[in-house]
Amino acid sequence: MTTISIHSSFLPQLDPEASLAFYRDVLGFEVRLDVGYGDMRWITVGPPDQPDTAIVLHPPGVGYDVTEEEKELLLRLIAKGSYFGVNLATPDLDAAFERIVAAGADVVQEPIDQDYGVRDAAFRDPAGNLIRLQEVGTAGAAGGVDTADTADTAATADTAATGEASDTAEGDEHRG
Repeated sequence: MTTISIHSSFLPQLDPEASLAFYRDVLGFEVRLDVGYGDMRWITVGPPDQPDTAIVLHPPGVGYDVTEEEKELLLRLIAKGSYFGVNLATPDLDAAFERIVAAGADVVQEPIDQDYGVRDAAFRDPAGNLIRLQEVGTAGAAGGVDTADTADTAATADTAATGEASDTAEGDEHRG
């Protein structure tokens, strides 16, 4: 089976300079591409240790198929903070959260242990996009998510929902 991975995701930005400073200086992402002019800029950022994964910060509502009315609706949803979001991961949620708060981020949720087994926090970027920051770790790490258990849980849920094992579940039998 061909492997499919996430290459890039898109988040709207309303102020290119504020977004650039936030993702680069606060989150520590590297800037991979910055094209356009003025407020019409597409800025590609990503974690330095993940060169194949990126977030493209783009101006909202750009394109021939978006009416002015639709663009205004998009801008209202973005301003409300309910249009886009992304989940990021870190091995030390508390330290990362302290750094983000010190930089002045709009905090939505302080770090907590969720009922579904994830320790996370939430804040907004300069455009209002919701960013959830989850603590991840190795198997058995206190407060961390064991990614192997997460895959097993997803495979179990897939089997329960469809009555068939997914390719992931079948591949998990061969894990060491």
